Amino acid sequence: MYVFKAAVVGAGTMGGEIAQVIASSGIPVVLKDMKQEFVETGLTKAREVTEAQLKGLVDKEKITREQADTQLGEVTGRITGTTEYEGFGDVDFVVEAVPERIQIKQAVFAELDEVTPGHAILASNTSSLAISRMAEATSRPDRVVGFHFFYPASMMRLIEVIEGEETSEETLQTATTFAQQVRKTPIRCGEGPGFVVNRILISAVSEVWRATHEGGLDVKEVDKVIQESGTAPIGPFYLTDLLGLDTVLHVAEHLHESYGERFFVSPAMKELVQTGDLGQKTGKGFYEHG
Repeated sequence: MYVFKAAVVGAGTMGGEIAQVIASSGIPVVLKDMKQEFVETGLTKAREVTEAQLKGLVDKEKITREQADTQLGEVTGRITGTTEYEGFGDVDFVVEAVPERIQIKQAVFAELDEVTPGHAILASNTSSLAISRMAEATSRPDRVVGFHFFYPASMMRLIEVIEGEETSEETLQTATTFAQQVRKTPIRCGEGPGFVVNRILISAVSEVWRATHEGGLDVKEVDKVIQESGTAPIGPFYLTDLLGLDTVLHVAEHLHESYGERFFVSPAMKELVQTGDLGQKTGKGFYEHG
């Protein structure tokens, strides 16, 4: 099945960028959230990312300023913001990008099952939750799949295409083809906790959390050492701020529950989440953000 029109539910940290990725590939996309202010935030994010990408091309003299202005209008013109489900009646592929809570995701999937055509594939951008549990909320579990982007979605090439218990081979193939259609590199995997990337990433980062906690180390110094060593382009604590401490904590706790003590959960991160300091999106986390 070819995707002629898509939708994204959730215009938060990832939603706006996911919509931008889809629109940049020439595909119309509907971006939905509960409040207009959230929708506007997602639309603004999509525009900013597009402007930055086009500026890079202009600076490299690959396109002219006039061509960049034209392309900016074309890309942003393909994204329609909404607080309702109008426009979902003819979509072929939906990416859910709401908060990482199974009850919220199940509620969204139940709604999508009602408002989208029967052939539409319902995909989740979840970073660790079971696809099969979301599929239980629908009448089409064979057409539910994981479709996990990585932050920032506009730059990161990988997408995990995750198979639920009842996901059909046709759905997996369509999702894989769609990932390529939006110029990403898909890898197919099962729905084990953390899938592929987060199971590896959090396994390594949790040891950094453990060493920092047990040694009473300064998080900024730890980040500096890791970055300067060339181990990673940015330190794990700053990366956590960018991703959102609440999201990372939820994934870390889920992996701890699934695999035991070898996945350490940072007490400092727990404390920050409890006080509402969630990183870049709230202005404060392990770091202060302007």
